[in-house]
This record gives sequence, C-alpha cells and structure tokens, in this order.
Amino acid sequence: MIVAVPTEELRDAVGPLPGVEYVVWDGQDAPSRADEVEVCVPDYRTTIRTMRALDRLPALRVVQTQLAGYDGQLELLPDGVVLANASGVHDDATAEHAVGLAVAVLRGIPEAVRSHGHWTNLWDRRSLADSRVLILGYGSIGRSVAERLVPMRAEITGVASKARDDALVGRVRGVDELPALLGDQHVVIVLLPLGEATRGFVDDAVLGALPDGAVVVNVARGGVLDTDAVLRHAGRLRFALDVTDPEPLPDGHPLWSAPDVLITPHVAGGTTAMLPRIAALVRDQLERLVDGRPLRNVVS
Repeated sequence: MIVAVPTEELRDAVGPLPGVEYVVWDGQDAPSRADEVEVCVPDYRTTIRTMRALDRLPALRVVQTQLAGYDGQLELLPDGVVLANASGVHDDATAEHAVGLAVAVLRGIPEAVRSHGHWTNLWDRRSLADSRVLILGYGSIGRSVAERLVPMRAEITGVASKARDDALVGRVRGVDELPALLGDQHVVIVLLPLGEATRGFVDDAVLGALPDGAVVVNVARGGVLDTDAVLRHAGRLRFALDVTDPEPLPDGHPLWSAPDVLITPHVAGGTTAMLPRIAALVRDQLERLVDGRPLRNVVS
C-alpha cells in the first residue's frame, strides 16, 4: 500500500509498517508513484490545496487529514474516497491554549504587555477559581478544557447539541437551553464545529445576553462568531480569539484595534504535542487498513 505523507518528519514519526511504503508529497505537482497512492495525509497547513489536487491520485481510497474540523473539505473529496479527520489529536494543545487565553484576559496580561516599562495596577482581577465557565461545544476538546478547569476550581457548564450526562461536569446542557444560561457566565469558551447551522452562531443575541465584562474565547473556527457583532460588543465584553473571520486577519482590520480584544494567529493546535499524536493516529489507521479493520474518525 502506497501512502503519501507531506513531510519526512511525519513519515519517520509514523515509522515503518509491514505492507506500507511512503512517498513524500506536499500537494504540489504530482507525487512519485501517483497512480499507486491509496492513502493521502495532507499537510496540516495546506489541506485544502492538497485536496484540490487529489484527482492526480487515481487509486486513492482514503484521505486522513491532520485537522479536527472538516469544513470546506467534503466538496473537494473525490467520489468513493473515505475522509477521516484528526479528532483527538489536537485536544490537549487546544485545551491548553483556550485556558491560557482565558487566564491571560482575566488576569490582565495584555494590559501588562502594553504597559511594559510602567508599573500598572492590575489588582482585583477575576480568577478562574470560582468563575462560571460555559463551554459551548462540549465534545472531546471541550472535555479536555473541562479536565483542566476542574482542578482550577472553576464552575463549569458544558453545552452540546443535545443534553446528556457526563462523569466530569455532571449534566451537559442542550443548546436549546443556552439563552437561559448566558446571563451569569464569567467566561464562554467556544468550541463549535463550523457548518451551516453554526456559522455566525455567536451573534448579537448570544453576546448581548452575556453580562458586562464577560470573556469570550474562540478556539473553534472564526466563522462561528459574527465578526460585526464582536466589534459591537468589544469593550463591554472581552474577547480572546485564536481564529477570526476573515482569516488571516488583514492588516488594518478593525478587530486589531477594537478594545479588549486579544488575538493569536490560529496557533492553538500547533505545538510539540501534535507530531506524536498525529503520528500515532496515522500509524493506527494504516494498521487498520492493512488488517482490513474499520477506520477511526470517518467523516464521509
């Protein structure tokens, strides 16, 4: 089985497997042995570009991405090809970043950086301890966030598409209950997948229901937040955004200068935690294919 991987680093991390040969392909031009490639792992940063070139792989059976989301990918998938995502790979790194952003805003880190060289009074800031934190999109990453917030003594509410019980946070609330939950939250961490039902979901109505001074952290997709609504509420609310709409955020965009908006450039998953986790997933998927077992994380 010929497998196309984007880098030698990933190839070496996955390691040799009986019955598997690798070719390194960055999604440009045609890979060596293109007519034999059965599995493709696109580059993390250029997934869409690689998927637009999949017609160069006539024997392709499976695309294993390095992304947790799959927005914009299904329409590029050739007929008969299986798409699997990287659910679970980014949980630890993204959860760390979400908590880090929340702590930074609550404790005044951006203000301290801007005031560097001057001793600024940042007393009486809110702690995560005893704060009410709502996780909007309580899936695997949401649960990883909760695992970090529990020992920090936060009061956690998980919200998912449907209500269910959870051993960590107790009752996960259904999204239909959201309006009644927003009024007394100190922090909202957004982890919704991007789709037709969630594009612009965090809008004027959602933001308007939050109390003054609440913090909204988005580590999902930029399109989940209504950018115009964010600009209208910036200053009354505080925002920490790892993702934006548009993205990359152009120089001079109003979000850069909006009050109480902290932006990081979509780096939540891009840490040292990624390579060992994606390598383990790819290796497991290839072993499943060789053995004829079902794949994990199948999207389509």
